[in-house]
Amino acid sequence: MIIDKFLGRTVEIPEDLKYDAKQGLWGRREGAELVFGLAEPTLVLVGAFVDLSELVNEGESVEKGRAIGVAITTKLKYLEAPVAGTIRFNRAVSEDPGVVVKDPYGDGLLFRIRPEVPVEQAWVELDDPETYLESLKQTEGFKNREGVAGGSSSMCKAVYHSIKTQKF
Repeated sequence: MIIDKFLGRTVEIPEDLKYDAKQGLWGRREGAELVFGLAEPTLVLVGAFVDLSELVNEGESVEKGRAIGVAITTKLKYLEAPVAGTIRFNRAVSEDPGVVVKDPYGDGLLFRIRPEVPVEQAWVELDDPETYLESLKQTEGFKNREGVAGGSSSMCKAVYHSIKTQKF
């Protein structure tokens, strides 16, 4: 699915992937593992990607919902394990964080989890693309389709106006 105007940008939600709609993560099956990264609309909403700070050790077993990392963006975005299993992080991201934005659905993946249940079972627990799209309809990306500076909410406009008028 292509969204033509999402905070002033064109973004893609690949239909062959699954999602953790709550976190804005995409997931893909690769053998006995599930691979996860930040979906393109999520990257637009957070504004940038600077780094990933890992909160668990490589090869550690994690429970679904456990905090596993912090995506350092224009905000801090805590990431939770979307499924239970053994985690491995993508070392290429620490060497070149820009790959997450350049290739979010490919080399920009953040981590892999070998589920503790069969991969097919973990796969069906994730959200379909339509569910992820529905979750986005309540975000600034849809409320401010043109990407107008200052946003669409009265709070965003007030903050933007305040910052714009300050002298640094």
